[in-house]
Amino acid sequence: MTQTITPAAERLLAARNAVLLVFGLNGAAFMTFASRIPDAKTALHLSAGQLGLTLFAASAGSLSALPFSGRIADRVGVVRAILAGMVISLTGLLVVAAAVDLAESRWLMAVGLYLLGMGVGVWDVSMNLEGATVERLMGRTVMPHFHAAFSGGTVLLALVGALMSWARVPLLAHFGVATAVIVVLGVWGLRSFLAREVEVHSDEGSEPATPTAAKPRSAWLEPRTLMVGLVVLAAGFTEGTANDWVSVGFVEGHDLPAWAGILALATFLGFMTTGRVLGTRLLDRHGRVPVLRVTFVLAAVGSLMVVFGDTVVAYVGAAVWGIGASLGFPVGMSASADDPARAGARMSVVATIGYTAFIAGPPLLGFLGDHFTVLRALLVVTGMAALAMLVIPATREQRATG
Repeated sequence: MTQTITPAAERLLAARNAVLLVFGLNGAAFMTFASRIPDAKTALHLSAGQLGLTLFAASAGSLSALPFSGRIADRVGVVRAILAGMVISLTGLLVVAAAVDLAESRWLMAVGLYLLGMGVGVWDVSMNLEGATVERLMGRTVMPHFHAAFSGGTVLLALVGALMSWARVPLLAHFGVATAVIVVLGVWGLRSFLAREVEVHSDEGSEPATPTAAKPRSAWLEPRTLMVGLVVLAAGFTEGTANDWVSVGFVEGHDLPAWAGILALATFLGFMTTGRVLGTRLLDRHGRVPVLRVTFVLAAVGSLMVVFGDTVVAYVGAAVWGIGASLGFPVGMSASADDPARAGARMSVVATIGYTAFIAGPPLLGFLGDHFTVLRALLVVTGMAALAMLVIPATREQRATG
């Protein structure tokens, strides 16, 4: 006896697959640059501190956009917001490539990174809003799967980046092809977003919205939202530190070639992806709080293995660290969207706090790297995991208030 699938279920399945694709492309856009950080550092003759300050530009770009991203998505629609973010971030990617290959300018590279960070920030919040909608309609935890797609995109592009680095392919050629592929796939995937149907009907003309009786208070004044933001901050620092510095740490701390450092990053990303794919069942079975406690402990242990182990132990540590970093960010984003009526405002706050890790992380690690080596600087991850333990209970699921 065959089971029929309703049109609504088909649309939901198509939307889920489209969100998976768009998350993957977001990760691909970011990792296209991150996979070539060691090459950019060498080409521009940057110290660890100089690299950290240059990477700060991407974080500043994200932070300048994130507080307004939810409002932008509410105003113009999720699909248009993602398209805008995609155009801005990919333009920044090409500017970075030109800065390294043609201008050999650290300052032009910073401009490109600012655009990259700004675009990724708008893109990130908007796709998470669509992901939260799909998760809510499916009635089970799926947000980590979307973030697994992001990680999968980073893994694939990290491996491509390792190959490009080994073959000495110029950044401009590498980034140019990646940009074209991301644009084509992105436009195709966005056609199946659930939000697109709402935006089309809205454009056709609907009844004007009835003004609300009272304006809700700012999400910045909600204690739970702020604490969820701190969880995402710790998770972002744990993940972002590896994205930016693991390859450099392996190259300089374990005396490995650049391609081997990128493979260490791919190891981290591969196991983080695995943790996100397998973690949804654990979250549905045991709840957010106990699962996050275990994963943050694993992140701390894995980073210690990377710092203090020999090369083999360090690679194993990168895998453990990846599993530990897998669930904090997606669970925090889901927690911010527990109430759909306040999802946009709260997710913007949580994402803004979380992305502060990407602002503070690069210069902090660069400063510590100049004084204690990049590898030893990775010990900061242990402290961030301890911070997360204090605020993880805030992620406990809450029902919508109306």
